[in-house]
Amino acid sequence: MKLTILGCHSATPLENAHTTSQVLEVKDHLFLIDCGEGTQIQLRNQKIKFSRIKHIFISHLHGDHFYGLVGLVSTFRLLGRTADLHVYGPKGIKEVLTLQLKLANSWTNYNLFFHELEENESTLIFEDDTLRVHTLPLDHRVYTNGFLFEEKPGLRRLDKEKIKNYDIPHYDFQRLKLGKDLILEDGSLVQNNKVTLNPKPIKRYAFCSDTAYNESVVHLVEGVDLLYHEATFLDAHENLAEKTKHSTAAQAAKIAQLAKVKRLVLGHFSSRYRDKSGFLTEAAPFFDAVELAADGKTFDI
Repeated sequence: MKLTILGCHSATPLENAHTTSQVLEVKDHLFLIDCGEGTQIQLRNQKIKFSRIKHIFISHLHGDHFYGLVGLVSTFRLLGRTADLHVYGPKGIKEVLTLQLKLANSWTNYNLFFHELEENESTLIFEDDTLRVHTLPLDHRVYTNGFLFEEKPGLRRLDKEKIKNYDIPHYDFQRLKLGKDLILEDGSLVQNNKVTLNPKPIKRYAFCSDTAYNESVVHLVEGVDLLYHEATFLDAHENLAEKTKHSTAAQAAKIAQLAKVKRLVLGHFSSRYRDKSGFLTEAAPFFDAVELAADGKTFDI
């Protein structure tokens, strides 16, 4: 997995501070998470081939998280896209987007599928051969979800050194990868665990968009390899965090601590803070492995 931050700032875009959007790459598949204003410009700046994006996940219907969506959908049309596009987001996202397309007489020339969400508990919303995506219900001023991306276990791996001790035809390698024992032509048994290794550990990424401090999410993100958690405010403005249902850096770090995640990335910074070092300072007492998001920054998971 590889995460690219396109934007990690709150409220309004500035010259060098883009609103929330990020791309998650999983085994050559690209997933777009939120789509703030200017997302397609950032995709170009990062030289991401966004025609490969087939699934877009929108956390909630505040403008700094989805105002770039209609522009991106329209650009796909202008570029002659033919591949299906799936959009997952709160109920109402279909109405908003289709009204814009209708009034502009700009219907897509590709299939556009909406998966509207309204459940208040974690729900499986996407699954293929390699990945599952569940919602993470959050506590914000409007209906909001985060998203948990979880790889499925892969095949067993061949132990190249040990397999040399057996005369195993190449066409039986797939059977070994599936965990099966083999009986060779001479009648001897090759036990699977003698010539294979466990699959590579699965990777898990959790995106927690705008939310008040919310311990109900802890068990859902427990032990993830990387947690992105909003940290709009510092402690000096905790009253604003409570009023607007956002989190402070310290609160985000407490969630990471309780969930025993491996790494924490803070983002969604208020523009009132020119110096972001305070976010690390206030998070550090609660969680060590913490980093700050930045536009264009990548994280290998």
